[in-house]
Amino acid sequence: MNLWARIYYQLHRFWKAIKTYLIIAGPGLIVMIADNDAGGITTYAVTGAKYKFHLLWFLALLGPVAYFVQEMTVRLGAVTKRGHAEAIFLNFGPFWGWFSLLDLVLTDWLTLVTEFIGMTAALSIFGIPPWITVIIVWIIMGSMILQGRYWTWEKIVMVFCALNIIYIPAAFMVHPSISEVLYNSFVPHVPPGGFTNDLFFLLMANVGTTIAPWMIFFQQSAVVDKNMREKDMLWGKIDTALGSLFTVMVAGFCIIVTGTLLYGVNIESAAEAAIKLMSINHYVGTLLAIGLFDAGLLGAICISLASSWAFGEVFGWAHSLNHRIKEAPWFYAFYFLALVTAGLVVLIPGAPLVLITLFVQVIAVTLLPAALVFLIILLNDEETMGEFVNTPFQNFANITITVAIIILSTLYGISALFPEFFK
Repeated sequence: MNLWARIYYQLHRFWKAIKTYLIIAGPGLIVMIADNDAGGITTYAVTGAKYKFHLLWFLALLGPVAYFVQEMTVRLGAVTKRGHAEAIFLNFGPFWGWFSLLDLVLTDWLTLVTEFIGMTAALSIFGIPPWITVIIVWIIMGSMILQGRYWTWEKIVMVFCALNIIYIPAAFMVHPSISEVLYNSFVPHVPPGGFTNDLFFLLMANVGTTIAPWMIFFQQSAVVDKNMREKDMLWGKIDTALGSLFTVMVAGFCIIVTGTLLYGVNIESAAEAAIKLMSINHYVGTLLAIGLFDAGLLGAICISLASSWAFGEVFGWAHSLNHRIKEAPWFYAFYFLALVTAGLVVLIPGAPLVLITLFVQVIAVTLLPAALVFLIILLNDEETMGEFVNTPFQNFANITITVAIIILSTLYGISALFPEFFK
């Protein structure tokens, strides 16, 4: 085989691999990028304003953590062809099944409310009333699922995922100190001021925005709905790895933006950060506001489906985006019920939106450790997983992650309920 023939053969193999990945890609990228939802963007904006670049190293550690957890859902979904809710019911019985399902649905609905809070706040910056924003979101999300094909839905979501990288050009526009960014990204250290309640709270908040219960349920159901098989696992893992890389990059660039321009400024939300940034650099502030709306929309899209898929799995309803409304009426009814009610809460005059956000964080604490424990046990069931059971290294990594999150999430819940406890 001559040189040109070998080059052609290698390029052909490479292009074939790319096409295969593009077919399989979706669940991992979507779940990871959507993890940077409205609450996540607020967390990153506040982190940058409070501690500048000093927590970039901590954020970098969370990328592999998210990958190890979500990679298990790829294997479990591809092997069992079941969503996470159904797997828990079948393997752990009705008690734990109902506990996980009801906790998931409550947490997802409250989180969906926070996504609407973020979206309405973002568009209010441009003078759009909240009720118009809510109607726009209803129309977008309703139209996306009524076309009756998972693949079409996924392509539309990927467009919104691409928009999520808007923070990257915004970061370059503020001209941060590259050497300072690199140092703080790779050298672990405690920020100036030492270990305080504010630092602890933001560390926990960053953990909570990187790994969430809905992500486990969503990605496993998405793998099943996409009909991913065992032979597709490698591509599913690559998809998840790229997603974890993107989610950390986007979060890091968001911190860089506010850390550069708003360091030392007291802010409580991403919307407030966008408004203050507009007074410094109109274009950067505008990008942050657009990104906040997109983040809330992505989160709402995925979180609402996570609950609908879970309910469909447990009750035996048709629960695929490949079904039209008349084929899966209860699946779509639950989806629209959650969507409409969450949107209406934001429009209630004097609604305790801050309390709702706090309640979401506390409720999530009760579900995440259980979901992780169930996931690890399921991945060690040789009868179910066969050759795809966890390896010793995967067990070590995931058990370490789970123990750390159980401790951290519990302390996070305590700090949310009793802010004075850690002072």
